[in-house]
Amino acid sequence: MSELEGSVLRAIHDQQQIADSGEYALSQSVDHLTLVGIIKSLAASELITVEDIDHFRYALSDEATSYLAAGSPEAQVFKVVPEEGLPLSQLKVLLPGDIGDVGFKQAMQQKWLATDKSGGEPKIIRKVDCITDKTQQLLKDVAEGKEIDKADAEALKKRKLIRNETWKTYKLGKGAKFALERVKPATDLTAEMIQKGTWRTQEFKEYNFNALGAIPSGGHLHPLLKVRTQFRKIFTQMGFEEMPTNNYVESSFWNFDALFQPQQHPARDAHDTFFLTKPATTTTGVPEEYLQRVKDVHQNGGYGSIGYGYSWKLAESQKNLLRTHTTAVSSRMLYRLAQDGFKPAKYFSIDRVFRNEAIDRTHLAEFHQVEGVICDRGLTLGDLIGVLHQFFSRLGLPKLRFKPAYNPYTEPSMEIFSYSEELKKYMEVGNSGMFRPEMLRPMGMPEDVNVIAWGLSLERPTMILYGIDNIRDLFGHKVSLSMVKRNPLCRLGL
Repeated sequence: MSELEGSVLRAIHDQQQIADSGEYALSQSVDHLTLVGIIKSLAASELITVEDIDHFRYALSDEATSYLAAGSPEAQVFKVVPEEGLPLSQLKVLLPGDIGDVGFKQAMQQKWLATDKSGGEPKIIRKVDCITDKTQQLLKDVAEGKEIDKADAEALKKRKLIRNETWKTYKLGKGAKFALERVKPATDLTAEMIQKGTWRTQEFKEYNFNALGAIPSGGHLHPLLKVRTQFRKIFTQMGFEEMPTNNYVESSFWNFDALFQPQQHPARDAHDTFFLTKPATTTTGVPEEYLQRVKDVHQNGGYGSIGYGYSWKLAESQKNLLRTHTTAVSSRMLYRLAQDGFKPAKYFSIDRVFRNEAIDRTHLAEFHQVEGVICDRGLTLGDLIGVLHQFFSRLGLPKLRFKPAYNPYTEPSMEIFSYSEELKKYMEVGNSGMFRPEMLRPMGMPEDVNVIAWGLSLERPTMILYGIDNIRDLFGHKVSLSMVKRNPLCRLGL
């Protein structure tokens, strides 16, 4: 609270009011406009009441101010005319400009002067011996703040010698919330207020729903979105169709069982997978005959496989979880393709998956998976290798090597390594394989149809491209918005 604000409140408290803010400003030797700002602020907080006091006076124009000492134009003209008279042409020499013209007309109207044309050239002569300069006296009265007759004022205003001047001062009294000290209302509800319970008695500033918010400077794409756009462009250029991946919650059947992943597999433990507690299970969405075929191939094998030889449990397949890979979407798409009547297809997906694992510089509990799937007759491992060379060459990674690997739902399976020109070594960039018959045949796929697939994370290539060495700086609540704003567009080796 300012010193002036405090003095205003104390004055109102002691005297019950301030009769005139203008007089109070003079007594405090402060500018009235400064005081008005404080008055409006106090009134808005309902600390004081305010009544307008209208003031009125006449003010001199700049032209009139010059006549206070020299006299009015008509008086100046009268003074330069001698008793014997003055040729009219000489008046313009002695009083050039408006003073001579205006003064001559006014003096003629007041019958102080006359014109004599008997001698040929017009001549100005006096009609009175002396004059009283009433106009000058009226202007002096106005300058001194004295009242003048209304008719005289109108005459002066008509000559543009005076003008109306109005202003306001204020009568101040105690308001509904009067206090000797202003308590500023809070603008935000803080965590401390909630913890201590002070929000219950805290006064809050009213929200102004009519106020216009600050115009944002513009949106910025996150690095993951930039790289994802480039991946999507590569897939579409290669003729792939994007799969619908907006189903984060999956049943264990589509996420594991349909992929010929045994129910005793370590990935299906709670320490590797996020299982839902509400709803914990689902009982819809899988046709009974397909469910039975999947059960049989797990327990007894088939299609050249001996199966896993365990007692497959329906309850285990009905558990809800956060999908651990987008291959769960691929299994749904392939099943639908088999039911609708097989035709060659290319699918891809780029979306979020979830795994219950320890968080460190290179791992998060949720990340993005990029997946490509091709379904056609007579596909071989050579087709898979050829497609991978084409795909990764478009990413700017033309040098590939492959290493045999194991996946429950692909055989053969290969880890993909690419040579890094910056690090001068081969790095693992993805995983791939051919879907097993134990997965495809229960779906109803023809015997001569094979499916090749590969996958990689979105975060790892993004971190390499943008020079980020901690995944938590790229994805999650610790991401710096300034990093998002300053990073350039992603351009892969298309």
